[in-house]
Amino acid sequence: MITIARIDGDGIGKEVTEAGVKILNSLDLNIDFVEAEAGRACFDKNGTTIPEETIKIAKKSKATLFGAITSTPGEKSPIITLRQELDVYGNLRPVKSFKGVNCLFDDLDFLIVRENTEGLYSKEESGNDEETVAKRIITKKASERICELAFKQAIKRNESITEEIKDNIKKDNLEKPLVTCVHKANVLKTTDGLFKKTFYDVATNYPQINTNDYFVDATAMYLLTKPQEFDVIVTTNLFGDILSDESAGLVGGLGLAPSGNIGDKHGLFEPVHGSAPDIAGQNISNPIAMTLSIAMMLDYLNEDYWANKIRIATENILKEGKIRTPDLGGTNTTTEVADAIIKEIERLN
Repeated sequence: MITIARIDGDGIGKEVTEAGVKILNSLDLNIDFVEAEAGRACFDKNGTTIPEETIKIAKKSKATLFGAITSTPGEKSPIITLRQELDVYGNLRPVKSFKGVNCLFDDLDFLIVRENTEGLYSKEESGNDEETVAKRIITKKASERICELAFKQAIKRNESITEEIKDNIKKDNLEKPLVTCVHKANVLKTTDGLFKKTFYDVATNYPQINTNDYFVDATAMYLLTKPQEFDVIVTTNLFGDILSDESAGLVGGLGLAPSGNIGDKHGLFEPVHGSAPDIAGQNISNPIAMTLSIAMMLDYLNEDYWANKIRIATENILKEGKIRTPDLGGTNTTTEVADAIIKEIERLN
């Protein structure tokens, strides 16, 4: 039995989670979903955006599936709280072009590995009406483990990457694997200086992997001018947050952008789009990001067979182009897309 904590959240979070669970239930897997609350509706009901019971359920589960939440001003963020409570220090954001989708670039396949627990998201702020201060915390321990994760992900990706993608992604005539450290050490000399130094210290343990580093502003430009050169990017919390959303825009938008938050003991998986209250309840939200997040969750649970089936089925549906939600130029519902993916998985079997 695989116990999964299910946190639907608000808005379209409920719809895409329902679609994802429908796909999961169609597989030959023994899954027990334990529902938990978080988000704005939870606050209105319970006076808190994330109850202690939700955290307990997540900690007891094999993995957590998270929908989307509407932020509550002045209250703690459920997703940041969960990341810190579960110590899921690595945020994995795949960036991949899909055939059949209108993309800025049709040949991308890289991964952003974002440190998830500190930086400017440490939630240490103070001030008054005249001056406010946010503390940016960068530690050697957190920097070491996120860099280790990035190098391990580079090895894992290189084992399965296709020759076609290998030919398209090069840096100075060096093919993959390549890990790029993104920082601003020329200005943030102490904090990002530590992050950059730690990156190169960790790199000495992986001589088979190529390395380089860029300033974050240069990286933002390179993602628009030569994104094919990237393989794995590792960076700090805020930089990773911004760059990963920028990268999603290169390949069709947040409706296609999955993510996984992983640590040594727990895994938390979520689409990165918001709760989109303007379309909530209309059954037109795009479930692809959730579907691909579920594939990442199954990878984490060592259910590689079904993870790959979901990915292939999803790619086939996108490539065919007959069934798609309005954000991708179609007229189909969330449910119809989920049903099409289920049907394609059955055909592949």
